[in-house]
Amino acid sequence: MANAVVSQSGGPTGVINASLVGVISEACKHKEIENVYGGVHAVAGIVAEKFIDLRQLSIKTLETVSFSPSSALGSSRDKPDAQYCQRVLDVFKKRDIKYFYYIGGNDSANTCYLINEMAMKTGYNFKAFHIPKTVDNDLLVTDHCPGFGTAGKFVACALMGDDLDNRALPGVKIDVIMGRHAGFLTGAAVLAKQRDDDGPHLIYLPERPVSMDKFLGDVDACCEKHGRCVIAVSEGIGDTDGVTWAEKMTEDAERDAHGNVQLSGTGALADFLSGQIKSNLKIKRVRADTFGYLQRSFAGLQSETDVEEAAECGRQAVRMSLKYDNGSVAMKRIGNGENYGVEYFRTDLANVAEHTKSVPDEFINADGNGMTEAFIEYARPLVGKLPQTEFLGNLPTI
Repeated sequence: MANAVVSQSGGPTGVINASLVGVISEACKHKEIENVYGGVHAVAGIVAEKFIDLRQLSIKTLETVSFSPSSALGSSRDKPDAQYCQRVLDVFKKRDIKYFYYIGGNDSANTCYLINEMAMKTGYNFKAFHIPKTVDNDLLVTDHCPGFGTAGKFVACALMGDDLDNRALPGVKIDVIMGRHAGFLTGAAVLAKQRDDDGPHLIYLPERPVSMDKFLGDVDACCEKHGRCVIAVSEGIGDTDGVTWAEKMTEDAERDAHGNVQLSGTGALADFLSGQIKSNLKIKRVRADTFGYLQRSFAGLQSETDVEEAAECGRQAVRMSLKYDNGSVAMKRIGNGENYGVEYFRTDLANVAEHTKSVPDEFINADGNGMTEAFIEYARPLVGKLPQTEFLGNLPTI
């Protein structure tokens, strides 16, 4: 028998706690695992030996945690190097922890990989398993990531409401959505469309750089056709020279610990795009919102599919750790529409660590300002059922 630790890293999601509870519930079933600890605030808390005894939690508490957004154990943006990982492994050895379940993105997979490599070199019998999590949906190997479906549902619902608002008081509305390098989440805005003239009318992803002239031309044409325009823009959208608009706006932009320009915590991009439309197209009513952190941890708006799959990824990690030395949980799609389903499998940590994927070409329209039917088919089962809306303003007047 040995002890286990589960922890959560990076940006929270609406279903990351379902994975946590999946680990806890499964780990408590197996005699090979004695104590199940929760590492508070990821690796930062682990090196400080801040642990919670998760076996003491009641079933009611676990049920509530499972449907709560954000990271119940807290998180961290620390990106451990070799020395940092050695400190983590030292704590694990001290507390006889031989099972490590880390819920997070590609950096978290890399942390598992580094610690596992160190353990192998020292002969420590240790099992590190990564459980996928990210609203960006940008991890390799797996068909999709827990967290994306729920965040996508928020984006789709928000765009539904925004489109109706824009119908009532026509003009241009811009919504800036998370996505530094991958535009899956921004693409989910297309699921808001129920009528032919519904917004978002334009969708821009980091995968398709666009010049300001092209952007303004698209907006002008949309307003000419519909008398209004609703736009979904990824925060990481870039110009044709490869530089993001966020970087171009300011030379002293705030950067995070990884050197990335701060995007989600500011409304600068939305204001910049609004200003360009107002000054160049002479459109008076232009409004913009930056969804920021709301989209990843909004309470009460979970995708049922996302919750179920997140929990199962947690359970699978424990089962796999009793059979394999290390790995990352991944999903393979085996159907779509009414026949949608997934199979779970293990992949090597090295296949996921520090790598990302982009939105495939077949998911983006030829003009680079919208999504294809192939993307809609891909994303719809992950987001789940969406509300239906109605608008009376298109009816004939008397």
